[in-house]
Amino acid sequence: MNKTINIFIPAAGFGERLRPITFHFPKPLLPILSQPVLQKVLERALNLPVDKLGINLHHMKEAIEEWVVKSPFSKKITLFHEDTILGTGGALKNAEGFLGNSTFLVHNSDILSDINLQELLERHLSSENLVTLAVHDYPEFNNVVLDENGFLAGIGTGFKPVPENGAIAAFTGIAVYEPEFLKFLPVGASSVVDAWLKAVASGCRVGTFNVNGCYWSDIGTPDRYARAVIDALRSDGETMYIHTSTRGCTNIELNGYAVVEEGYVFGGPVSLKNCILLPAGLSQGPSQGMASALENCIIGPGFEIHLNESEITAVSREDDRHLIGAGGSDRNYYRIKRGNRSAVLMECMHNDPDFERHIEYTKFFLKQSIPVPELFEVDPDERKAVFEDAGNTSLYNWLKCFRNEEEIEKLYRRVIDTLASIHTFATDHVDICPVLKKRIFDYEYFRWETDYFIERFIEDIRGIQTRDLPEIEDELNSLAFKADSFPKTIIHRDFQSQNIMVRSDGTLIIIDYQGARMGPSAYDVASILWDPYYRLKNDMRERLVDFYISKIEDKFDADYFRETLLVCRLQRHMQALGAYGFLSSVKGKKYFLKYVPEGLRLLKEDISLLKDEYPELHKLVARL
Repeated sequence: MNKTINIFIPAAGFGERLRPITFHFPKPLLPILSQPVLQKVLERALNLPVDKLGINLHHMKEAIEEWVVKSPFSKKITLFHEDTILGTGGALKNAEGFLGNSTFLVHNSDILSDINLQELLERHLSSENLVTLAVHDYPEFNNVVLDENGFLAGIGTGFKPVPENGAIAAFTGIAVYEPEFLKFLPVGASSVVDAWLKAVASGCRVGTFNVNGCYWSDIGTPDRYARAVIDALRSDGETMYIHTSTRGCTNIELNGYAVVEEGYVFGGPVSLKNCILLPAGLSQGPSQGMASALENCIIGPGFEIHLNESEITAVSREDDRHLIGAGGSDRNYYRIKRGNRSAVLMECMHNDPDFERHIEYTKFFLKQSIPVPELFEVDPDERKAVFEDAGNTSLYNWLKCFRNEEEIEKLYRRVIDTLASIHTFATDHVDICPVLKKRIFDYEYFRWETDYFIERFIEDIRGIQTRDLPEIEDELNSLAFKADSFPKTIIHRDFQSQNIMVRSDGTLIIIDYQGARMGPSAYDVASILWDPYYRLKNDMRERLVDFYISKIEDKFDADYFRETLLVCRLQRHMQALGAYGFLSSVKGKKYFLKYVPEGLRLLKEDISLLKDEYPELHKLVARL
């Protein structure tokens, strides 16, 4: 498609339903994980073949104009100041000289969606429509009446009669217009809806493009805004967002979903659950006067808005349970009430082979004083179990909030202490857990991991075929034989920052251990200290390796352990990249791709140290 279009983004409104938020922030600049809604709209719109882009302004126009001027889009944008609000129709008429020479798309500035704007535009251009409205079935807003061919027949839920074989849909706030539409708009304030109906009455076609199934969010109320923020967290595979300017993190306890935008310096203990802290301004002393426990709310300069938890999380609640977790597992975990205590219900598929192992491993680790969640109830027939609630703050999330190096190293030493206990004391007693003792991380399993890397990352993600590279197979076989030759202890097998929970008192709980096996202890050390989820500084990592060695020195020779560590690092990096490929391409969890750059950096760094031993693998990785 060679035709260029114009785009118009209405951004003048008062945002009355969002008050008191919009007394302080214009609605288009409300942040979604530190990115204004307007920026998200612009980034999507500018993927189209755009000639000109206009934005109208009125409420808090200075703030929006300042943002536009500083943005990377400034040279492409024309601003239309409105002395008085002109409405959805009057705004377009006011920009008639700007819009009147070409097809134009209008996209409301308070709408977030993944609607395919290119397909919408192509549908419009291939039709004879004067207007094409993007619509969907959204019962809360359904008021656009369509005839049997999908053309606009009327507006209003009370419209009678609905045409035979017709339907009622909701307008998404996104539409494509021909410039001739502007003649149906009067000068001054008006509604675009009235102009649609005038166009239909005059015999023009106002068609629709059905976008059912697409993500769509209107941020027009506090609950809907909070829902959009939580949706953004989920789509990124996260439960928490902490702006890098945040300080005083030692005093924060984070639960549920939590977002802390720019400008917070916490002076005292604060507990946040399902909360959004809007930008405060670094000079305002934002934590002063803040309650010590906040739940289901939006906090801003001088205001607190309480939210409906079921509305903002949009998770079905059965028997007062809440779905939790954003990892790669097929199991479902729910936070439930067990008496006066919070607990976690695990539901597994009936063919999940890890269920029984999870139960047996839990009992074993608890006997060995390894900090795993206490087991409350087991229903083996239904493949369900209830565990102690380990909280929401993983080491991964704990590290999102600024910590000094001393704090970080101190906590990692506690992690290493726990890991060493698994590798020594628990391993010495593995005979009492036969189901674990016979699970061996052997040559076959090492080769499965590297085949996983080849298939799911090299071939699926990077599109490189390796079938004609037998030398690669030989080197991976050699690597697996070497890893299998190392002494074996109990290993967690996925001992990374997302599987280590940090309680408010600093104690740790280890989760997701059902994959534990007997394997080389260095594999776990590689998993936590060379973790793609968080990059440790090299000098701190070396100190932590030394600390680990001091804990197991009666089991392993230090130099020999370091030799095993390098091989296990290489193996672990390939496993992690294979997992990110599988989870993103097969399971549809695209957010795992964000960890690929760091995982690949680690792999390249370590294969360079072994390039003489594995030259073909080094060449392959160098191509990535």
